[in-house]
Amino acid sequence: MSGYILAIDQGTTSTRAIVFDDTFRIHGIGQQEFPQHFPRSGWVEHDPEDIWSSTMDTIRAALADASLSASDIAAIGITNQRETVLVWDRESGKPIHNAIVWQDRRTSDVCRKLVENGDEPMITEKTGLIVDPYFSGTKIAWLLDKVEGAREKAEAGKLAFGTVDSFLLWRLTGGKVHATDATNASRTLLFDIQANDWDEDLLKLLGVPRAMLPQVKDCDADFGITDASLFGAAIPILGMAGDQHAATLGQACFSPGMLKSTYGTGCFAVLNTGGERVASNNRLLTTIAYRLAGKTCFALEGSIFVAGAAVQWLRDGLKLIDRADVTGPMAVSADDSQDVFMVPAFTGLGAPWWDAEARGAIYGLTRKTGPNEVARAALEAVCYQTADLLTAMKKDWSRAGDTILRVDGGMVASDWTMQCLADLLDAPVDRPVVLETTALGAAWLAGQKAGVWPGMDGFAERWRLERRFEPQMDAVTRGRKLTGWADAVKRTLSR
Repeated sequence: MSGYILAIDQGTTSTRAIVFDDTFRIHGIGQQEFPQHFPRSGWVEHDPEDIWSSTMDTIRAALADASLSASDIAAIGITNQRETVLVWDRESGKPIHNAIVWQDRRTSDVCRKLVENGDEPMITEKTGLIVDPYFSGTKIAWLLDKVEGAREKAEAGKLAFGTVDSFLLWRLTGGKVHATDATNASRTLLFDIQANDWDEDLLKLLGVPRAMLPQVKDCDADFGITDASLFGAAIPILGMAGDQHAATLGQACFSPGMLKSTYGTGCFAVLNTGGERVASNNRLLTTIAYRLAGKTCFALEGSIFVAGAAVQWLRDGLKLIDRADVTGPMAVSADDSQDVFMVPAFTGLGAPWWDAEARGAIYGLTRKTGPNEVARAALEAVCYQTADLLTAMKKDWSRAGDTILRVDGGMVASDWTMQCLADLLDAPVDRPVVLETTALGAAWLAGQKAGVWPGMDGFAERWRLERRFEPQMDAVTRGRKLTGWADAVKRTLSR
């Protein structure tokens, strides 16, 4: 059997399709950005047809780049932006509304009422999550209540809900399979992560009919085959995981205590806690890292809503830069005597603050402040937020104390940013040879399920370090900067 594996990495601002060969190297790639829609302040949507068309285009581009046909692919693995909600008609396959993106804050009032009514402890006990518009459940309820006739159709079993993975799976299989995996299910506010099933109490609380929910499978499972008409031959779909879980796998963080952080549109740090479900006292999330062969591995996760999106804002919003990669050299040229802090709460603040109403701010501006200082502040903000997450993890779990951070995502290509990260964490930061670890994790799920790639041990042995960044900043400077950041966040919080 061919050792080629195709990974679909459907992200927040772009879609990638990557063909890996049997040595885990990239053999072909396709990538396409797609539009973001902001109907109101704090609202973020995607056109589902943009998600679908960009997926089809990038798959065909990746196959062409690799000079391969569909019959050369042993299996497909899918990874996706999590918590983004789609609802579609089961008969026509057409979505009833734009996708509501994970960054969207339109259900803030609903979440506030759930907290005020005392429902959060029960939700956290079952799901490991806190109540926040970030997660899928309240978004589903919003669609059912706001789209005319949607609730009646959903209760009659005529509508299907899915996160992006489920929607793509439905379309790829020609409407034959409505399923998701345990990691994506665990981010909906509707899934009991201990019982590994949709929870009736949560469904009733949020008003979501069970009839519209997908079947939940292991991350490495038989998810069906693609419709042969799409690519010229049917391809088995054998792996699925939310993007941060796939990156955890791609970084070979298989042992308790291993930690990875992905720097894409947002930033997400995931600490493997093994079979131990660790409850957080510091507003981190207890989540499913992955579920293989029916066995669940848990994790602590810290979610930062804006990382690379801040650099994108400098480019597209302020028109301050032409390309993202110029921010590193600009940071090098910035005036070290200025402590400028950007708190990028464009869509609220995530862990450990969880303030849906906070909005972005920049502090420390003077007449001398220019583009270089603002660019540096945007990059430093990612590092400060990661430091907040690591501090919370150490408080929650003693085994998090001496961990080395494995990093991936678009921002880690910047040496300046990674050195800043090591300095502010006062801990080593490891950058792997393969930076496309999210796609690699999805590919590994499919490849090992297909029997053409090795299992955990063999895969972990092939993880390779490209560079380790050691902390160089003195304690006084680090303390001053972290204190300034803490003050900036305090001034930004809405409560």
